[in-house]
Order: sequence, then C-alpha cells, then structure tokens
Amino acid sequence: MDSATPRDLPAEEAMRLDRQVCFAVHATSRAFDAVYRPLLRDLGLTYPQYLAMLVLWEHGSLTVKELGLALRLDSGTLSPLLKRLESAGLVRRERSARDERQVTVSLTGPGRELRRRAAAVPFRIMAATGLDEQELVALRRSLERVTAALDAASGRG
Repeated sequence: MDSATPRDLPAEEAMRLDRQVCFAVHATSRAFDAVYRPLLRDLGLTYPQYLAMLVLWEHGSLTVKELGLALRLDSGTLSPLLKRLESAGLVRRERSARDERQVTVSLTGPGRELRRRAAAVPFRIMAATGLDEQELVALRRSLERVTAALDAASGRG
C-alpha cells in the first residue's frame, strides 16, 4: 500500500480489498481465532466465554449489564453465553435482592480455579503474534483510538 491519502485515491483504488482497514482487522481476528481455538478448547471455553471469564477474573462479580458493557455485547448475545458458563459450573447468576431487575454474575470455585489453568493463554497469544511488547501496546492503543473514533462516528460514543 502506498502513502496516498484517501482523498488522493481514484475510486477504483479505494475499492481494492488490500486498501480496506476493516478487512485487515477482520483477517487478523480470524487468525487470532485460529490460535485461540485449541488453547481454549483445552479449557472448555469458546472465545466469547473466555472474554467473559477474563472480565470476571478481573472484577469478581458484576451485573449482567456491567458485563455486557465491558464486552460490548447486548443481552441477547450475553444471556445464552452466561447460561452455558453457568451450566458448566463456572459462574452463578443471582437476582439482586434490592432490585430484581438486576442479575449479578459471580465466579464459582471451579470458575476461579480455571483462571490458574488459563494463565498461560495471553503469553501464548503474544508469542504467536511475532510482535514484541512495545509493538503490541502500540497496536492496542491504535485499535482503541480507531474504536473510539468509529463509536463517535456511529453515534455510539
């Protein structure tokens, strides 16, 4: 890809697949999935379940709403995910005594124990990227800026 700015590009150039940042992110996401899949299979988790467990390992118990915000998932996607984690004995969902509309998600003993088994996953993923720590930090910051800009452009931010 050359250094032409978007306004300098003829339409046929702008429409090329290799110019699409969204496709590069999509392809990277699929490549991450391929590396995560066998690691998470050994833990009995899918990638979305792993993300939910990461948030719970970090924060302890959260409401379903707080967990959804952290994961950027709506309740229609999050509820079945939590139901499967609960069926696996990793989390417990309980209605709040103060406000029955709120459901709190907490780790069970086996859910807390799974954290120890999962501890190597981030290091295996970092190694698989071929990037050093500084490059990974810079990439994550760039992606966070892009996400914030896209949220603002879509009215989410």
